[in-house]
Parts: sequence; C-alpha cells; structure tokens
Amino acid sequence: MEKIKLEILDLSPSQLQAGSFTLILSEVNGDRRLPIIIGMFEAQAIAIEMENIQPTRPLTHDLFKSFSKSFDFSIEEIQISDISEGVFYSKIICTDGIRQKNIDARPSDAVAIALRFNAAIYTNENVLKEAGISASDLGEQVETEAEEEEAIVVPVKSGQDILSLHVDDLKNLLEEAIKNEDYEKAAKIRSE
Repeated sequence: MEKIKLEILDLSPSQLQAGSFTLILSEVNGDRRLPIIIGMFEAQAIAIEMENIQPTRPLTHDLFKSFSKSFDFSIEEIQISDISEGVFYSKIICTDGIRQKNIDARPSDAVAIALRFNAAIYTNENVLKEAGISASDLGEQVETEAEEEEAIVVPVKSGQDILSLHVDDLKNLLEEAIKNEDYEKAAKIRSE
C-alpha cells in the first residue's frame, strides 16, 4: 500500500476530552488532516521536542533514543498503519543496518520518538479515508505565526501575563518551569 507522508501541523488542548490534547498531522502533498486525541504526558513529550526544551532528566522517549543508539539501532520512519473502532495503530520501523524490525506503538509515542530521531511520519489511504478531514471542506484557515504568538497567555501572578514581562524575568520563569517539569508552560515562555 502506498505511503502518504505526514507532518505535525498542530498540538492543542482537545475540545472533545478534558485533560487530552489533539495532535493534528497534515498530509504533506495534500490538504487532508489527521486529528488524533492523545494524553497529556504524550503531548508534553511531543511539545518538549518540538520546542527544543532540554529536561533536567531524560524522559521516557529520550531514554528510548539513548537505548537505541547504544545498540546501534536507528529509526527509519513511523507508520500510522491502521484505525479500528476509533483506535489508531502505528509501527516504529527501526534498523541496525542489517535487520529491520517493526515495533507496535501508540501513535503519540511513535510521533514523540520520530521527532527525536528526525524520522518521517507516514500513513496510508485507508487511514486517511477513515479518519482524515479535508482542510478545504472545513474552510480551515491556518493561523500565521504572529497570530499564534499573540494568543500565548501564561498566567504569572494574579492579573499579570507573559507578554508584560522583561526578558530577564522570562528567563527566570523559564528556568523555574523547567525545574518544576512544567514543560507546557516552559514551551510557551520560550516562544515568547
């Protein structure tokens, strides 16, 4: 079956399930989107890597990368291979240069690992037919980076937000967020 390359378009709090996030993958050579509901910790692992934040201690996906590299395995790609009864299935395709192995994984974990290895993300036509959404059908308008940055609001103290802080205060706040392992907040502060 022909592979369809995807890229991460957005990661945002889910409107459907409290405490969950929506990972939106976009078809590279098309206008379809693949929304996947993921957990808070998986979203955090993806956001940390997208924002190039270095946690004080390795997270699970970082440990996977260290372990793989120690045994000379690399990740070639990930494939979101199937959807059944609303549940997505994916595979991590890895190799040691001699053997290739397919490892079953949740898509959220597979994407977090793909980011750490700079590996491509793929799906197939069946998955996109089942769960994909056409951007043109929705009349979707992609926000510009400037619009997204204006939407960032991280409460600091009562009545104060991140936009009103001096650079030195932002650096201190960033260090504190990383120390407290509040990576979502750290990513927003770093962006500002």
